[in-house]
Amino acid sequence: MDFRLKVFVEVAQHLSFTRAAKELFVSQPAITKHIQELESMYQVQLFERSGGRITLTHQGAIFLKHANEILGEYRSLKQEMELLNGNFSGELKIGASTTIAQYLISPLIAGFIKRFPQVRFTLLTGNSEQIESALETHTIDLGIVEGSKRKQNLKYIHFAKDELVLVTGYNNKCGESICIEDIKNLPLVLRENGSGTLEVIEKKLQAHNIKLQDLNILLQIGCTEGIKRFLESMDNSYAIVSVISVINELKQNILKVIDIEDTEFVREFAFVTPQGGYNERVEKFMTFAVIQYPITFGYNV
Repeated sequence: MDFRLKVFVEVAQHLSFTRAAKELFVSQPAITKHIQELESMYQVQLFERSGGRITLTHQGAIFLKHANEILGEYRSLKQEMELLNGNFSGELKIGASTTIAQYLISPLIAGFIKRFPQVRFTLLTGNSEQIESALETHTIDLGIVEGSKRKQNLKYIHFAKDELVLVTGYNNKCGESICIEDIKNLPLVLRENGSGTLEVIEKKLQAHNIKLQDLNILLQIGCTEGIKRFLESMDNSYAIVSVISVINELKQNILKVIDIEDTEFVREFAFVTPQGGYNERVEKFMTFAVIQYPITFGYNV
């Protein structure tokens, strides 16, 4: 890996040669020298210097985009090679919240077993609260949950981002978009209390001074599949669900997305482990999962 790229990215992130030198444990003159070498090599000016402050130039912004991509490839290469080391065996107990269990986890486990066939898996599914409780009682080794609530005795590690979208039956004669206030008048089907999906919805609505009690909730169901089947049977009902759970229905014109103006429901998928640490199988599985899903999920069909 070209260390100069790492130097450039550090300077660009902090807009400070001094801070980059501290982060990389090298002298400030060395940082300056590396940046000058890059500018000379590519015949561009990467930073604008004025009054003791620096900013990225237009060329620098383009260079940063490519530098991050190159360094990301280096990290992926390192992770892939690390996965090849070791012959793991034993059992890995994973808990996944409902959406993740239904739409993400099976391909991950299948791919991992192909790489490490001696590892046996046990999969527990439930809502986010149930998965966190299973970790606290050491029923599972690793959890993967959605939502933003955090327990102090557990460690949360970012996995990916997910977008929640408002959907309805394809034949519903409604408009293509609504404002956030209009959501109070829609007949809604929502997930059950304790689910990460409902938690994100509730938090986002609260930012607009809308409470769950203000909504016209027809039904609460404990799984997204049940919500989808309900929408198919009742075209004029609506739901807010993970976009990854309805990709097939959108492609097949069974459901459609209704845009909510100036509002996005975005949440994080996170690995959850006990604060005390985790075993090597857990570490390898998390690395494998990140390599397989290094993207932000969104509505793009």
